[in-house]
Amino acid sequence: MPLPLGHVAIGVAIHSCVRKTESGAVSWQELLFIAVLATLPDIDVIIGLLSVGNGAAFHRGPTHSLLFAIAAALLASRAWKLGIAIPKVSFLWSFLLVISHVAADAVLTDSPVSFFWPLEVNWSGGHSGWTDVIASVSLGAYRDAGIVLGSGLLIASSELLRHRMPPTQWGMPEMGAPNSLQKTRTSEPAQEEP
Repeated sequence: MPLPLGHVAIGVAIHSCVRKTESGAVSWQELLFIAVLATLPDIDVIIGLLSVGNGAAFHRGPTHSLLFAIAAALLASRAWKLGIAIPKVSFLWSFLLVISHVAADAVLTDSPVSFFWPLEVNWSGGHSGWTDVIASVSLGAYRDAGIVLGSGLLIASSELLRHRMPPTQWGMPEMGAPNSLQKTRTSEPAQEEP
């Protein structure tokens, strides 16, 4: 199961791919907002811990659904109007961050999510008390190393495509331009063989 670190790494990768600015820098407000939206579906763990002392009680229920992602994205895309340090973001950007959490949980774990809630509900089951949740988040972060690495590669690829580094800098000729072999053949006069 991806932990908060993995979900945030996926969120930063999504931000890198869909942002409209040339600058690769992420402000602390954007990073905080990315972290909140990318981990928002796991609010059900906190609700379970606070209400019944079991973080798994409501996990993978309504907060891991398409409907929740749409509602959260609508709220997030309008939150900047509150006037506090919340960046102005689009519905699509917000939706992609929230739904990335649901998709990662669906793909990277064996436990199903409630994607089409309220038509279906899948609870994770089991028991996770405060110590289980804290230990999992703090000590189990090494499991997200692959997700962080994959997200880093996606960010690097996105940056390369965004800046459209000319192929000549990669040691390859540009499309449509004659390569060095063609230049020497066309620039040298033809010699007759004896």
